[in-house]
Amino acid sequence: MSLKETITQLVEKHLPDESHFVVEVSIVTSGAKKHIKVLIDGDQGVSISTCALVSRALGNQLEEGSFIEEAYVLEVSSPGLDFPLSNLRQYKKNIGRNLKVLLKDGQEVEGKLLSVSEESILLLTKKKEKGKKAVEVETSIVFDQINKTIVLVSFK
Repeated sequence: MSLKETITQLVEKHLPDESHFVVEVSIVTSGAKKHIKVLIDGDQGVSISTCALVSRALGNQLEEGSFIEEAYVLEVSSPGLDFPLSNLRQYKKNIGRNLKVLLKDGQEVEGKLLSVSEESILLLTKKKEKGKKAVEVETSIVFDQINKTIVLVSFK
């Protein structure tokens, strides 16, 4: 098992409950140090105290188990608003919010996320026709077509 898989399993053991999940574990070596970045999220969001608890528990377990011999930096946080959605739970958590979806063919689609299935998402988008008022239409996008999705923040 790779170090990344080991860390992912350790993090999953220290999550407070089933509503929390691992988004990403990345390990980058720069110079003599490894930088371990763990992103966790929750169906209702994740608090700073949860990140701190997971960080302490993971750090202790990494030290006790001697999983990493060299010096390392451990960072446990939640994905920021600009972090792309990467799994089904994140999409479901953002139903009702506006998204920007970048497709693999280079197109960009913006709209309100209405629903999520195992295969696709359904957005309410605005379609403009020449000389007419914009009309709202439902647009289904298959996950295979998606390159990147980010949540649009509204300050209205």
